[in-house]
Amino acid sequence: MKHLKWTLALAASLVAGAASAEISDNVVRVGVLNDISGIFQDTNGMGSVEAARMAAEDFNGGGKNIKVEIVYADHQNKADVGNAIARKWLDVEGVDAIVDVPNSAVGLSINTLLRDSRMTFLASSTASSDLTGKACSPNTIQWVNDAWATGNTTAAAMMSRGGKDWYFLTVDYALGKGIEAEAQKYIEGHGGKVLGSSKHPLGTSDFASFLLQAQSSKARVIGLANAGGDTINAVKQAAEFGIQQSGQKLVAFLLFINDIHGMGIKVAQGLQLMEAFYWDMNDDTRAFAKRFAARPGMNGKMPSGNQAGVYASTLAYLNAVAATGSDNAKDAVPEMKKFKGKDKLFGDTTIRQDGRVVHPMYLFEVKKPEESKYPYDYYKLVSTIPADQAFRPLAEGGCELVK
Repeated sequence: MKHLKWTLALAASLVAGAASAEISDNVVRVGVLNDISGIFQDTNGMGSVEAARMAAEDFNGGGKNIKVEIVYADHQNKADVGNAIARKWLDVEGVDAIVDVPNSAVGLSINTLLRDSRMTFLASSTASSDLTGKACSPNTIQWVNDAWATGNTTAAAMMSRGGKDWYFLTVDYALGKGIEAEAQKYIEGHGGKVLGSSKHPLGTSDFASFLLQAQSSKARVIGLANAGGDTINAVKQAAEFGIQQSGQKLVAFLLFINDIHGMGIKVAQGLQLMEAFYWDMNDDTRAFAKRFAARPGMNGKMPSGNQAGVYASTLAYLNAVAATGSDNAKDAVPEMKKFKGKDKLFGDTTIRQDGRVVHPMYLFEVKKPEESKYPYDYYKLVSTIPADQAFRPLAEGGCELVK
């Protein structure tokens, strides 16, 4: 009788174990949530969807015949729209992880919604540092970039090259304000000065008045704390004003290869920018980029850092699912945080307890037209910021997950 009870108890524990670690609906669904029709459509958009599909194909069932589906939706850069999509994915459509999410307001809203749910948030394009600070969640992994890294590492790199006096053109929402605040803190803490700042709405077409204020400030560096179409418009109009020719340096905190291609290298030449990924860095990045460029609808386009981040984070999540046998965030995310090694696209990589993925960052300068030898040959490396210096120290973020 005792033996029978022990057998039943063992069977019950095995059933419970199987129930706690399993793949829901026998398929892992990853939802790419981004801006498909607005200012981030080139740096994210359908390119991110293709990057996620590439990750699913390369995962190839994880050696366990695990089925993967990639779904996608457009959050229109509106937090309420993004939240509604995520809730439907969570409550109705059986989506297990959300990836990408450019726009910090949308990302922070998704982060709050998914906390303590079964869904994983792979915030590969959400730049708010709060995701690994006061808003950190056990369900969230943040890849590629954030406002602390963007602000601090860019400011440090420019100041080391003589850029002591700054003026900011800043998009008036969480992303821009966060970048400017981080950069200003670093600049003023290291003997520099911020001579002024102009705030502009998301989706601004006319930067003339802002650029005139920046030009008249005589600041050595004009920092563009914005992204996507806003940065492109600002750089184009700065070229018309001859700002860089007059001796002021233009630095973009959050710009991608697609943006340079869109504005043209003649307009962008001399621009300084910080990137986590460049398609032409090494054999691994070039191999990925060549495959990406051949995907449906890409028409030879090279991937942005955000699109590379979608691929890397999706593949890392799927590998964690295979390792644990579960697509539940409480199983997959801790497994992801065990990773420390070389990522093919981002180099030496560690995933910390606060969810921050740590990797090197790079300061590039856009080449002159005569220096570019082939399509998308746009960057020359100025300096490399090692992984241990590129992101906010773990102890300083204030994340309650850090013990």
